[in-house]
Amino acid sequence: MLDHRVTTFLTVCKHMNFTKASEELNLTQPAVSQHIHYLEEMYGVKFFVFKGKKMFLTEAGNAFLNSAKTMQHNDICLKEKLEVMKQQRPLLNFGATLTIGEFLMPNCLTSYLKSHPNLMVKMQVANTKELLKKIDVGEIDFAFIEGYFSKEEYESILYSREEYIAVCGANYPFKKEPMWLEDLFSERIIIREKGSGTREIFEKSISEQNVSVQDFRYVAEVGNIETIKQLTSNNLGITFLYRAAVAKELEEGILRELVLKDFKSMHDFNFIWRRGSSFAGEYRAIFEEMKKLQRKER
Repeated sequence: MLDHRVTTFLTVCKHMNFTKASEELNLTQPAVSQHIHYLEEMYGVKFFVFKGKKMFLTEAGNAFLNSAKTMQHNDICLKEKLEVMKQQRPLLNFGATLTIGEFLMPNCLTSYLKSHPNLMVKMQVANTKELLKKIDVGEIDFAFIEGYFSKEEYESILYSREEYIAVCGANYPFKKEPMWLEDLFSERIIIREKGSGTREIFEKSISEQNVSVQDFRYVAEVGNIETIKQLTSNNLGITFLYRAAVAKELEEGILRELVLKDFKSMHDFNFIWRRGSSFAGEYRAIFEEMKKLQRKER
């Protein structure tokens, strides 16, 4: 069971304010201060410093926060696993970013469920930032993500390496066939919302050419990949997506790839979980079995 003083510490870090933490925990402010003081005394360090009225974590505080998040994750996951054991129904509880969840996970999950017919499954699809939060609070055990993450906080295994490409409708009316990234600046670009892994990868890739989203004359932000593909196929703009997400449309001639001389991007999709998790061995075993079953299906 997670020590209630660690819970207090996490709540203080959430608000960086003793008063707000005490209100959420339904404790007095002196009680919150006492919990923090107890932990600082135990470890012989200071977790917080004040600069004026603002509160900041010390280096030791940041280290303890990282560890405390893993403690919280382990505690919540253990409770869930014990409940599942009582029901005698195994549970696969994980998350995936949109591209992986929609275009790579169906085949992977199909193979795994064929091998585990009694398995209960909870798969949440969200952007990378949201999935990291869900792992931290124990809402999910692990995740398949395409965005960036802290390697100090999470362990990872490479799931796949995917190509990121520019595409347009099969009959998009360019005045002149684009050869360079800047040739697309006058077109409408249709992209994912801020916070999504796909958007993050796109912005990082074009930044290497000293280009930003603002360089495109017209920008449309859409939070659904199928809608982006539909708009693109109707010649309402161009887009950048993982090849895996548009493989079917490219094969059927609904979309076509734009081969640009100054744009080539590959990105890793990763299987991640909290660093230091008590269940790391179990997560690795699940991943290895998924990959093995996928290879057999091919």
